[in-house]
Amino acid sequence: MKVEKKVIANLNKCYSISELNYKGQHCFLVAAEKSDPCYLFSEEGEKLETVWEGPGGVMTMTQVPGSDGQFLATQKFFSPNDSLDARIIIVTPKGKDDWEMRTLCYAPFVHRFGILRRGGINYLLVCCLKTGHEYKNDWRFPGACFGAVLPDDLSGFDDEHPLELTMIMDDMLKNHGYSKFNHGGHDAALVGCEEGTFIFDPPAVLGADWEVTQVSTLPSSDSVLVDFDGDGKPELGVIAPFHGNSLTIYHLDEHDNYVPQWKYDRPEKETEFLHATWACEILGKPTWIVGWRKGTKNTIAITWDDEAGTYKTEFIDQNTGCANAAHFKNKEGKDVIIGTNREIDEVAMYIVTE
Repeated sequence: MKVEKKVIANLNKCYSISELNYKGQHCFLVAAEKSDPCYLFSEEGEKLETVWEGPGGVMTMTQVPGSDGQFLATQKFFSPNDSLDARIIIVTPKGKDDWEMRTLCYAPFVHRFGILRRGGINYLLVCCLKTGHEYKNDWRFPGACFGAVLPDDLSGFDDEHPLELTMIMDDMLKNHGYSKFNHGGHDAALVGCEEGTFIFDPPAVLGADWEVTQVSTLPSSDSVLVDFDGDGKPELGVIAPFHGNSLTIYHLDEHDNYVPQWKYDRPEKETEFLHATWACEILGKPTWIVGWRKGTKNTIAITWDDEAGTYKTEFIDQNTGCANAAHFKNKEGKDVIIGTNREIDEVAMYIVTE
């Protein structure tokens, strides 16, 4: 794996990333964790527009399916201690550097969310880190997950007319992890918290209940399901505990229980605050991108080595403190990784080749 790096912007406490199809172009968004801007970039990394100057606090962004540049984003999640006013907003392009922002729903401490499609219906899954707060580092109010049908037309929602959310599951302490994946032909989400890792399947038919399946009882800050070795059974990759320093992959045994298969062998003092996580395929191989914000602050790619019969890691970058990463293939078919290197306020593009 060869990695070519290009710094495309400097953005204070850069954090969230999302692809965006707009005006016939494949673009991507990068937004900040604190009270700082959100930028729109071309696929090549050219800054095209400033979507907003503030208020920031953006943990998650995702395009509204079928739209031309409209997307949803969290705002005002500034930290686990300052997120009572967090919400999800609808962002709609109106012109150059002119984007309308309206409230979709109020969701205190909303950290991650996603749009999941099943049976021709779009569903919103909202994951809240906690549900209450009275003092610094107060974890007495466990998080929860909420759901709703996401209408095709979002024009009727605003501050006075928010989308109503329904609780799916509560008592989820430090409800931090979220990853979207294909589950039997439809979208599902893998959600990680102190109680373990859970699969959230949207209703099979409109009006039915969400299906929640526990995959693991081990504490998780983030988890992914990836069939690394190609045996038809997905491995479970887990970052633990909350904002933790342990990186482990579990394999299904003959009883369909996840058992430890591999652990990153660096001292845990070097891998503090594991945070960036993205499961994808790079150079034709299932890959897990992982970065951490303290210690050595490295970002790595984890793949299965068929010849060695074990996992292999390769550096994407070092000493940058990546908060989030995302992957796409550009129009030339090359693998591209975008990293928000939060600890040095750097937005980076990485081109990966053989």
